[in-house]
Amino acid sequence: MVLLAPGSAAELAERARAGLRDTFGSEAAVVGRAPGRVNLIGEHTDYNGGLVLPVALPHATYAAAAPRSDGVVRLASAQEPDPFTGIVDHLGPGEARGWSAYAGGVLWALREAGHDLPGLDLYVDSSVPLGAGLSSSAAIECAVAMAAVGILGLDLDDPLRAGLVAACIRAETEVADAPTGGMDQTVAIHGQAGTALLIDFGVGTHEPVALALRDRTILVTDTRVKHALTDGGYGARRADCEKAAAALGVRTLRDATLEAVEALTDDVVRRRARHIVTEIARVRPAVDALGAADWPALGELFAASHASMRDDFEISTPELDLAVSTAVASGADAARMTGGGFGGSIVAVLPTAAVDDVVRAIDHAFSAAGYRSPGHLLVEPSAGASLVG
Repeated sequence: MVLLAPGSAAELAERARAGLRDTFGSEAAVVGRAPGRVNLIGEHTDYNGGLVLPVALPHATYAAAAPRSDGVVRLASAQEPDPFTGIVDHLGPGEARGWSAYAGGVLWALREAGHDLPGLDLYVDSSVPLGAGLSSSAAIECAVAMAAVGILGLDLDDPLRAGLVAACIRAETEVADAPTGGMDQTVAIHGQAGTALLIDFGVGTHEPVALALRDRTILVTDTRVKHALTDGGYGARRADCEKAAAALGVRTLRDATLEAVEALTDDVVRRRARHIVTEIARVRPAVDALGAADWPALGELFAASHASMRDDFEISTPELDLAVSTAVASGADAARMTGGGFGGSIVAVLPTAAVDDVVRAIDHAFSAAGYRSPGHLLVEPSAGASLVG
């Protein structure tokens, strides 16, 4: 059994400060923190104008930063081997590569938005698993954004939070070239402890949602099948959705009806659109089920969501399917794959008393199938980004 602990915020912040000191000889002026996320339901619906229901994880990324007077930006990470050095005026598309595009891209986007950021030394450390579909990239972006807020001495009010979300989305889509929809950055900035965040991308609103978990636990299982937002699969699904919307004459698939979708002549495009329309329709019933502790209803919604992602959107994997079926057979109320797909994690809601049994069952099933041992995270819905210390 591999339980992936979130770590102590104070210890991780100090590790980031020590990393900055050891790598660059700089003393941190600020440390920004931002969480990863797990999406309870509403997959690939954000860029289709739909609804999503993510939770901010206790697992988070920490960015220690020190200002420079020469316009140089130096970036390093405890999780990545390649540091980056550039000029603060030249961090936009085509400049930073790999992981540094997420961090440097935020600095570029903030300067584009009018914030007069100086050069920086910046060091990142994280307890968010990489490639697990838990938004490690947005956690980097938002932690860096928070460090920038601290360097500039800005008040973190609602307009600034909205600006940070926008800057982090620009970093991911324009600099890192990952065509995501904004869910990850929104919950990383706006998440509240003890709640999920219902985000409506059709009207641009978000609101906390109470979870009647009581004797239930949210369990995430990382299959260790790594996924990447920039490997083409995610972009291809988004392109299929855009084709469907164009064929239906609607702005986004949020405005499409299932009847109209079923009349599409392209089988692949029809199935992609069917997933989106039915997935959007599952989100509010899932909110109701979670608020009323209606676990059978949540189980049906999660099962339908996973089947739709497996069969219509075709983003599941054998490892994800096995983890979901084993979790449900071993006592979970509800389980489904979560995140962009093509690997990553599942999310399950289950009686707290059944956690050990479900984890052992998944571990045994993976061993019997010859798969890598999975990792498991116990999720306590956590707060969004902040400055530490």
